[in-house]
Amino acid sequence: MTDFDAEFSAGNPEGIQLPLMSLREVVMFPRSIVPLFVGREASIKAIDSAIEHYGKTIFLVAQREPELEKPGPEDVFPVGTVSKILQILRLPDGTIKVLFEGLYRARWTGGELSVESGDSAYPVVTVDPLDDDGDAGPEADALVRATHEALEEYSKTNKKLAQEALAAILSLTSPGKLADAVMPHLKVEYRKKQEVLENTDPASRLEAVFEMLQGEIAISSMEKRIKNRVKNQMERNQREYYLNEQIKAIHKEMGREDDPQAEVNDLEEQLKAKDMPDEAREKALRELKKLRQMPPSSAEYTVVRNYVDWIIDLPWNALKETTIDIEEARRTLDNDHYGLEKPKERILEYLAVQKLVKKLKGPILCLVGPPGVGKTSLARSVATATGREFVRLSLGGVRDEAEIRGHRRTYVGALPGKILQSLKRVKFNNPLFCLDEIDKMSTDFRGDPSSALLEVLDPEQNGTFGDHYLDLDYDLSQIFFITTANSLHSIPLPLQDRMEIIRLPGYLETEKRRIARDFLLPKQIEQHGLKPENVRLSDNALLDIIRSYTREAGVRNLEREIATICRKSAMQLVEKDDMDRAVTVSRQNLGFLGVKKYRYGEKENQPQVGVSTGLAWTELGGELLLVETAIMPGTGKVSITGKLGDVMTESAKAALSYVRSRSDMFGLRPDFHKEIDIHVHVPEGATPKDGPSAGITLATSLVSALLGVPVSDELAMTGEITLRGRVLPIGGLREKLLAAHRGHITKVLIPRDNEKDLKEVPDEILKGLTVVPVDHVDDVLPHALLAEADAIFNGMEGHTPLSCSLRKGAEVPASTPQ
Repeated sequence: MTDFDAEFSAGNPEGIQLPLMSLREVVMFPRSIVPLFVGREASIKAIDSAIEHYGKTIFLVAQREPELEKPGPEDVFPVGTVSKILQILRLPDGTIKVLFEGLYRARWTGGELSVESGDSAYPVVTVDPLDDDGDAGPEADALVRATHEALEEYSKTNKKLAQEALAAILSLTSPGKLADAVMPHLKVEYRKKQEVLENTDPASRLEAVFEMLQGEIAISSMEKRIKNRVKNQMERNQREYYLNEQIKAIHKEMGREDDPQAEVNDLEEQLKAKDMPDEAREKALRELKKLRQMPPSSAEYTVVRNYVDWIIDLPWNALKETTIDIEEARRTLDNDHYGLEKPKERILEYLAVQKLVKKLKGPILCLVGPPGVGKTSLARSVATATGREFVRLSLGGVRDEAEIRGHRRTYVGALPGKILQSLKRVKFNNPLFCLDEIDKMSTDFRGDPSSALLEVLDPEQNGTFGDHYLDLDYDLSQIFFITTANSLHSIPLPLQDRMEIIRLPGYLETEKRRIARDFLLPKQIEQHGLKPENVRLSDNALLDIIRSYTREAGVRNLEREIATICRKSAMQLVEKDDMDRAVTVSRQNLGFLGVKKYRYGEKENQPQVGVSTGLAWTELGGELLLVETAIMPGTGKVSITGKLGDVMTESAKAALSYVRSRSDMFGLRPDFHKEIDIHVHVPEGATPKDGPSAGITLATSLVSALLGVPVSDELAMTGEITLRGRVLPIGGLREKLLAAHRGHITKVLIPRDNEKDLKEVPDEILKGLTVVPVDHVDDVLPHALLAEADAIFNGMEGHTPLSCSLRKGAEVPASTPQ
């Protein structure tokens, strides 16, 4: 036995010298067995010396700083563990694996480390054992029991604690020994373990260990939950991967190479590359996330896929480059449309303002006019002049609000509204949008589409247009909206308030001839495969076609008749196999168009009593309107016929009241109306007629019949009448003067307030017409009746017996021949 063995066998000797080996981040506890790999030369030398000279006993102490390669006296803790070397294994790389058993805690003394000389110096220190202080009491026993329970719970989460080791630890009842046995199994920082090692109070030491044990239990439980969650996620991902691979194999066997996940990935790439608002992109990505988790065979998959496709296909921020050249726009409008000077001028003003302000903020244009005058084609020309895509949306017959706002996605087959559908088709967010026939919309139980248009056509609101299908705000403020309508009375006032009304009047005969000659005839010749020299259409024939074969404000039917001429001409040329000859069409050979369809108004051949000529306005243009009045013996009954509207009927009553109120001036008895029946008739009884502008015509016809004075057949008149005989202004003067010109009238009486409107009437119409402004019916009668003014207003003799019988002092005959 060596001297050391004899000294150690006496118990825990004080002041013995032992080799010291410093440990990195490891604290050795008594009664614990720990394997360690040793690589430092000083540590290997200390182990070899302990085996040779110290009975395999060595002093193990932890370093304060683990990274130090050669620690000094101040770099190691003052308390360590005297340990026994149980087993040693030398490895090929020069390191050794050593199995240590802790014997007891000790404090090294001597102030400094004693270091043996040599190439591989190792420290030798003097160590003094540390004994536990105090005795265990009832509190310590309770702490032991609590530690046993906590250790059993800890063993359930920490599978590295073997059952044999657990049983051995649970058999310990001493607080100090229990703390030393539990501490090596806890995964806590080595500095905390060092604090427990240096604590000589068993109860305090066990309490610290119990606290750490509770923390480890909480951490272990959390780690277990995290591991289970990660494991489940990995299993799910592996399962999905496996199933996806199976699906790919199945698709490949069935000849379908399309992979749903590949499609979703492609959609995601398109979304990220698309220039769109962040809100739309985020919502589409959320929908894609749903799409990944759906089987392609489900019905919901198709719904979500269509929704994402719509978001991708819409031109959110895609703007086509546009230029506004006023001169070029003027040339384009003039080349495409003859006349319409005021509408074209207003459109050019609109474009000029847009060019200056660099934005579209402004009123929505509404082109109002009869059918066939070129409203839609005018909008198309504006699109061409500004370089915008042209979109036409017909609103005729639209009853469903969803046509504008779209359907919600909860409905089967839901789609966005027509606005967004059209934008998807043109692929730009700044086209020219023509909302055609906006006055033809109607309302039913499915909503009011005109109310939905309020948001579309309001420049203050359409920047955040809400479509029910998208459920996102869409910017319509870059769109150039133009609407068209035939009349305004069916358009709601709030909608009218959002638009600037531009009226397009019907074409005059002179304009129709110019349009037919310069636009329609060349177009139809080209469409029928003819040459310009194959068809010769005389001016008289063209005028006869306009008057006798068409009755319209526009030129659609005129174009159809010209197309008929071209077809007939083509047939003649093909039959004779002579494409170089010309087919001449004159008034004499217009018979191949069939019998004349219409009869245009012409003046009477001679002056007649009770028959006056008025001027009427219709959507198809101006017309001559004859008013006939017959006087018969009777009881004061008044008949008004000719399918007259309420307003025109009231005008006839007002005219009769005016005549009765002026009976003294006309030389009539005050009670003349009680002994006669008056019948006022407006021919063409099947045609509805209404409006107040026939007032002076009705009054003239009544006075003529009552006085027996004929009305000039060279004169026509228009104007509203009041009970006092004042003549009020009317509308449609341009078309009415055209009807007078066409009917060979030489003089026209108009209200004086309409004199300013003569500036808008072409000189071709005014040529040959004498226009006389009047203020009162008293001014009308001298021009209209073929009699002197004194004779009209002061009584006359020598006329029809009935008329004379109504004079003052005359007696009514028993019968009056008619």
